[in-house]
Amino acid sequence: MQANPILVEQTRGNVVENRHRGAFVVVDATGKVIASAGDVARPVFPRSAIKSMQALAMVTSGAIEKFGLGDEELALACASHHGEDVHVTGVSHFLSHVGMGPDNLECGAHQPTNAAAREALRKAGGVPTPLHNNCSGKHSGMLSVARALGVPTAGYVTREHPVQVEVRKAIETVVGETLSVDRCGVDGCSIPTWAAPLSAWARGFARMATGEGLPDELARAATRVFDAATSHPLLVAGTGHLDTLAMQAFGGRVMQKGGAEGVQCGAIRHQGWGYALKCDDGNMAASQVMVATLLLELAEPDAAQRAVLERFATPTIRNVRGLEVGVLRATEEMRG
Repeated sequence: MQANPILVEQTRGNVVENRHRGAFVVVDATGKVIASAGDVARPVFPRSAIKSMQALAMVTSGAIEKFGLGDEELALACASHHGEDVHVTGVSHFLSHVGMGPDNLECGAHQPTNAAAREALRKAGGVPTPLHNNCSGKHSGMLSVARALGVPTAGYVTREHPVQVEVRKAIETVVGETLSVDRCGVDGCSIPTWAAPLSAWARGFARMATGEGLPDELARAATRVFDAATSHPLLVAGTGHLDTLAMQAFGGRVMQKGGAEGVQCGAIRHQGWGYALKCDDGNMAASQVMVATLLLELAEPDAAQRAVLERFATPTIRNVRGLEVGVLRATEEMRG
């Protein structure tokens, strides 16, 4: 098997210290390739990059209408949030809508991702709860699906639970690919994660952006999910994060979401294109260089949008004294 191309380099001084291989693909809703590099047919776990696809089950199950959920709850269902006050409060309200509480979440607890939120929790003598878990919004959405379906909420994270069956069915319809148990793992937050080709994930995002090839109900659901996430980008990630800043800058034209181990997925909505990429070694900073470069090349940014993306496309490497010691930068394979 041929190695994927080097898409990002990290320098130290004037010497290339690290090289990050990967693959990316941009397609339209028919699967026509707009741009690509590397092996885009190799199955990858998309991790949190497809939370917007998982959130479709909230619509198909009737949970939104049943519990009066709004765009903020939908945005949180798409989120890998940073555990800031706005996120913790939002998820708490989300759970109260469906008659659930933090103890019903099966995602586990971890410290807030945001440093200021982490320090505030420490100073207050608090301990992290499942509300602080970056996936607690998604899990709240899955609890709402369980309640809407009238099935037990306990064990909603397991592969054969009706909630995960509903989630899987929606994803398969969107990507046009059977999700095989032979390519199934357990995500960091304990739900199933399914591997499929990068090209399938990209096509799924293009179909969500356009509605092409989707049943009417799912097409409307996809529009609502994307609109909710892009209208509330702070809820989807957090202060200073690429996902939040890019969606704020593009004002609904771009849906962007990162996932663990160097995955980035999204849609350039006004073009009707979806994209997916994977940094082979899982380096998140390198994957952000890749997706920022991709959006610079293809999303037709204005000056303000370009300024946001360039921060992530060529980030400076600094040592503990704050001295500039290197830079991350895309290669010609990525820019071509």
